Amino acid sequence: MNWWVTTVLEHAGPMTLISWVFWVIFSICLHELGHGWAAIRLGDRTPIETGHMTWNPLVHMGPFSLAMFALIGIAWGLMPVDFSRTRGRYSGALVAAAGPMVNLLLAALLLTSGAAWIVATDVNGWNLYLPTSTFRGNMSTFLFTGGMLNAILFVINLAPLPPLDGSRILADFIPPLRRLYSNPSAAHALSLLFILYFILGMRPLQALSTSVSSAFYFAMISLFSGGNVAGLTPP
Repeated sequence: MNWWVTTVLEHAGPMTLISWVFWVIFSICLHELGHGWAAIRLGDRTPIETGHMTWNPLVHMGPFSLAMFALIGIAWGLMPVDFSRTRGRYSGALVAAAGPMVNLLLAALLLTSGAAWIVATDVNGWNLYLPTSTFRGNMSTFLFTGGMLNAILFVINLAPLPPLDGSRILADFIPPLRRLYSNPSAAHALSLLFILYFILGMRPLQALSTSVSSAFYFAMISLFSGGNVAGLTPP
């Protein structure tokens, strides 16, 4: 089995690898800060008291997560929140939803910016997945990769499986589900489902997120160019 870094370099080029590494670390940190900002707004100062309101990836991801990212391309983050200190009946759902919403907004911003960049710098003859030494091509790759990654993070984190954000969101609205998640006897089954989700679900979810990102991207290009997108094909 090839190292994931080698695979990306062979199939997409160095700029895609650089973009992927940057956006994974940046987006996970921003995702966790989204949880922190929401928790603070709802009355819980735990993120501040534990020193997690920082851009330092070592704080949010930790050495083990960063090492796993380097080895197999999988990473995660953590924002400590004390939900007993938050205000509001659905404060848990709001705090949990804040992280994915940050990713969704960042995805829309990056894809829109990438489309504007393509149109502003000439809409003809580009391909996001061909290695290129031009600044224009590198920037389009950087923006699209970031947008696509954040779309993936948004979709992945909405799954209703602990410890993903979707489980906390649904648990706030469905009491029986909340009891199931907190039941120690269900922990092993939920852990197995979580593992199967990552083994079997990652590729389809990535394909779906990429397709949606590409569709949005080209819709923005068409909008900015007044529909003059002849010769452009989705990545």
